[in-house]
Amino acid sequence: MRRTLFAAAIAAATSLPALAQDAWPSRPVTLMGGFPNGAGTDIYARRLAEPLSRALGQPVVVDNRTGAGGNIGSDYVAKARPDGYTFYFGTAGTHAINAALYRNLPFDVMRDFTPVVLLGDVPNVLLVNPEKRPNLRSCQDVLTAARARPQALSYASTGNGASTHLAGAQFATAARLELLHVPFRGQPGAVASLLAGDTDLFFNQTGAAMGPIRQGQVRPLFVLTRERLAALPEVPTVAEACGLPAMDTSTWYGILGPANLPEPIVRRMNTEVNRIISTPEFRAWLVENQAISPPAAPNTPEQFRETQRADVARWAEVVRRSGATVD
Repeated sequence: MRRTLFAAAIAAATSLPALAQDAWPSRPVTLMGGFPNGAGTDIYARRLAEPLSRALGQPVVVDNRTGAGGNIGSDYVAKARPDGYTFYFGTAGTHAINAALYRNLPFDVMRDFTPVVLLGDVPNVLLVNPEKRPNLRSCQDVLTAARARPQALSYASTGNGASTHLAGAQFATAARLELLHVPFRGQPGAVASLLAGDTDLFFNQTGAAMGPIRQGQVRPLFVLTRERLAALPEVPTVAEACGLPAMDTSTWYGILGPANLPEPIVRRMNTEVNRIISTPEFRAWLVENQAISPPAAPNTPEQFRETQRADVARWAEVVRRSGATVD
C-alpha cells in the first residue's frame, strides 16, 4: 500500500508541469518591447495585443523597457522564467545587428532566446522635411547637395547602429557620399529633429513613417527596397530615383521568448499569432497602413530561427563595412 501511494504521489508530482502547461495562459502575458512609445515596434505590438488577448483568453500587456538599442528589454526577457508569460517583440536590430555592434552583450542573441514567430519585413524610406528643406525634392537633389559639400547634409537615426543608421550608411557607401550621422535615443527624438530642421534626412522604417507622411509633415523621396511598396506606390525605389544599384535594407519584426520555452507554449503562440496576421483585415493594415510585408505563409519557429541565423551573418558584414561601433 505504501509503495502504491508513493508511486501515485510521484506520478502526480511529475504531471504538475504538464497540467500547468496545458492551462497556459492562466494570467496576463507580457509582450516586452525595447523602444519608446510611437516606435514601429510599439505600433505593431499594440495592434497585435488586442486580438491576441482574445485568442489566448488572457490580457496581453505591452511593456516597453527602452535603452541601449533595445538591449535592456532583450536582457530582461533573456533572464525571465521560461513559463510563457514574458515574450519579446524583437527586431533584426535587437537580435542580429546588436550581436555585431555591441562588444559585451550580457546575453547571446541566439542561445538565450526561443524564436516563436516572424511578424514581417520592414523597409526603410528616406524622408525630408518639405518646409525646412524645400530644395530637396528628389534623390538627385540629395546627391548634388551632398557631393557639393561633404558632411553638410545630416541624417537622423533612432540610435547608433540601428537599422535607421545602417540604412543611411549603406546608401552613403553606394552613392559615395559623406553624410553626417546624428543618432537619437529612439523614434521621437529623430522625428523631432527632422521636423525642427535640425537634421536634413531620416532613413526611417515605414511603420513609424506612414503617419507623418500621410499628415504631410515629411516628404518620402525613395524606398530602400528592390520594388515599390503597395502603401507608397508613387514613391520610387532607390534604384529608380538615384540611378544606383538596387538595394534592400529591410529588417524584420518577430516574437521571441526566453531560452527553453516549452514546446507546447511555443506552438500555441505561433499558431495564434500566425492566424491573426493572416486575416485579411490585419494583412491589409500591415501592407497598406504600415508598408510591412507579412510572411507569405504561416511562419514556423524553425524558419524564424534560420532567418535570424542568416541575418546575424548578413548584418555583421554591414556593421563591419559601416564602421559603426558602440562601446
